[in-house]
Amino acid sequence: MNLSTLDLNLVPALRALLEERNVTRAGARVGLSQPAMSAALARLRKHFGDRLLTRSGNSYTLTPLGAALLTMTGPACDLLERVFTCQASFDPATAEREFTLLSSDYAAAVFGTGLARALHAEAPGVRLRFQQVGPTLVDSITDFLGAADGLLLPHGVITGFPFLDLYTDRWVCLVADDHPEVADTLTLDDLSRLPWAVYQRTHDTPATRQLALLGVEPRVEVSVGTFQLLPAMVAGTRRIALIQERLAALLGPHGGVRTLPCPFDPVPLTEALWWHPAHAQDAAHQWLRGTAARVGAGLQRTGRQLPFS
Repeated sequence: MNLSTLDLNLVPALRALLEERNVTRAGARVGLSQPAMSAALARLRKHFGDRLLTRSGNSYTLTPLGAALLTMTGPACDLLERVFTCQASFDPATAEREFTLLSSDYAAAVFGTGLARALHAEAPGVRLRFQQVGPTLVDSITDFLGAADGLLLPHGVITGFPFLDLYTDRWVCLVADDHPEVADTLTLDDLSRLPWAVYQRTHDTPATRQLALLGVEPRVEVSVGTFQLLPAMVAGTRRIALIQERLAALLGPHGGVRTLPCPFDPVPLTEALWWHPAHAQDAAHQWLRGTAARVGAGLQRTGRQLPFS
């Protein structure tokens, strides 16, 4: 396929048609009249050799190819938009722009607050949006990165994309203040026999994958979508949880839980900013990455704050 022969105006039309499943609504969405959108649909059908939309009663349904294209057109449009909004220069003091960062609640709390303060001071017209990552991120990482300005994620989960190391952290254990079976230390046997509360899925952190190499298979009772929910899921129970030391220090004394060192040497956590290669030479992204590097360096200088560090 020679891209120079394609009409890129058909890309947003295709997205609107597949998402709206209605010619009139799709046309209104992209600023085309109903006849013009019908003509675009006819061209798309000819290009793909498929009807894409088929009438079912008073509505339209997607063909199998249309359904497959639906999953690709959104990220493709987002990436095209970002490619064509790249700038040769960027003045943070006068620019108006929104940056979207994919992030866990941990990274948003520990790193994102400092980044937001820096943008507030240096770029009053710049908006910052944090979007929570889900368990399907790794399976569609190219699409996710193409649709965002960056991803805050530790090493050990994805590879193959440009990144900037921001700061280091380490894992610690959470247990209830009144845990009936744990005193001042934990053992590997404790990790094997006691129930767990985990973030999303057991294998979502290198530290929990490391436990498998030690012969420890966490018995998961509760799985949550944010790290900051873990203390509440541990308090008043026999459960154990792994949490980042910087987040534990940031949360401070949480009712009903205490923090203990891990009974093994967990893999250090190096938080990084990842981005799609299409953003590499964009002046706005270069400024964002430089600001992130400064914020990360400041975090690194603060060190850890828990008593046993």
